[in-house]
Amino acid sequence: MGNSFGCSASGERLVSAARDGDFVEAKMLLDCNPCLAKYSTFGGLNSPLHFAASKGHNEIVALLLENGADVNSRNYCGQTALMQACRYGHWEVVQSLLLFRCNVTRTDYLSGRTALHFAAVNGHVRCVRLVVADFVPSGSIETLYAVTISDRSDGSNNKLKYEQSPLSKFVNKAADGGITALHMAALNGYFDCVQLLLDLHANVSSVTFHYGTSMDLIGAGSTPLHYAACGGNLKCCQILLARGASRLSQNCNGWLPLDVARMWGRHWLEPLLSPNSDLSVPMFPPSSYLSLPLTSALNIARECGLQSLTTASDDADICAVCLERACIVAAEGCAHELCVRCALYLCSTTNIPSESPIPPGSIPCPLCRHGIIYFVKLPCLSSKDIKLPLSLSLCSPCILHHKEQEQDTSETIDSPDTRKHHSSDMFCPVTCSPFPSAAIPFCTCNEGPCPNFESRENAPQEESPHCSQPVLEKTEDMRLEKTKCSNMFWGRRSYNRENRCNAEINA
Repeated sequence: MGNSFGCSASGERLVSAARDGDFVEAKMLLDCNPCLAKYSTFGGLNSPLHFAASKGHNEIVALLLENGADVNSRNYCGQTALMQACRYGHWEVVQSLLLFRCNVTRTDYLSGRTALHFAAVNGHVRCVRLVVADFVPSGSIETLYAVTISDRSDGSNNKLKYEQSPLSKFVNKAADGGITALHMAALNGYFDCVQLLLDLHANVSSVTFHYGTSMDLIGAGSTPLHYAACGGNLKCCQILLARGASRLSQNCNGWLPLDVARMWGRHWLEPLLSPNSDLSVPMFPPSSYLSLPLTSALNIARECGLQSLTTASDDADICAVCLERACIVAAEGCAHELCVRCALYLCSTTNIPSESPIPPGSIPCPLCRHGIIYFVKLPCLSSKDIKLPLSLSLCSPCILHHKEQEQDTSETIDSPDTRKHHSSDMFCPVTCSPFPSAAIPFCTCNEGPCPNFESRENAPQEESPHCSQPVLEKTEDMRLEKTKCSNMFWGRRSYNRENRCNAEINA
């Protein structure tokens, strides 16, 4: 849409400024023509917001949004700026996009991934915490686990209510092949992400689609424990078993997690994944990245607007943390007053160790170390006195609204006719690679090379009833052929697109 303004030269200058982080150039161009914020490139339909989000230039992202940039704009691959920020782990950009009520439930056109998949595949746990903030209730840890505790009482109605909760639906949303965010975090060995996703009601027993999956070397119908066994991270396997994963679950090939570990040479997992294992699995406390007061801080920041985040009046109390901005929120319990930007920063960056005396999921007050469960807005500020920016006042409705979800799923751009209209030769200048950086190393031993399949053929070994020698010989050629490609979740065409996209974004 932005190309119809007849100023493509100025638009390309804004794209270059957004990619390079030139704030002065971007502000000068937007002051002359604010409509340039809606500009999009001809090839990949990327807006300047996509480039600024992928590079982590938070000031330019806020500048573009204040000048009317569409926070939910899509590129040629259907990816939003939120997906780009989550892919590269720019949590500050994710926070700014959430303040303008970006839609976190949108999926891309290539494989149906949400921003949660982009964050989990690369282990960006802070982005995961921010993306799910609107679904986590502001309350104690007992409130978050209320349905889980009632589910243990063997009640079918409670279990159905647990599975149909908005948080559970969003966290367990499946991408291409039925792969969830928990599958991707377990495969790449990101323990912090796995622990946080499990605390956010991720289904430990979810399986990929039975009719096939792009990760065919693990097998269709695989659980997150199968993917963790392929990745080879011991801690991920332990927490999955501690949260209810079964060692006896078989995929469509009849493989146990133990068989997957043997095929990929993860011999250190065999004592743990053995069906008759007598090893004790440690119990893990709630995730140290769980931040319950984040939702209340985000809602107050959205209500106050961006102007109150940076300015302070003469008669207002100054925040004792930053000594710059006016106090807008008060911590529950200790009633210490902070500015909303400091409250957001504390909720987004705090990593509380498990032995901390404060309640799980709360953050310590920077003034008295009291555990904060939620923030409340100070009554001295009235919403009538706050002037919201134009783009923030015209933001989309709440993402939890059912009409918004129905409208998003019925978009004409997702229709087959629209997809057919796009040419396959076009490529996305930012990214179009599903599940990037998911290459699995042949072996992760630190003490020396593990025995490969050729050496195991001549060595005596115990035959498993689920993983026999013909199965190893059958998968050997396919495994060696597929591991040459760094992208194991898409075809050759998308792999070529990934190389072209990376060269474009790093130019």
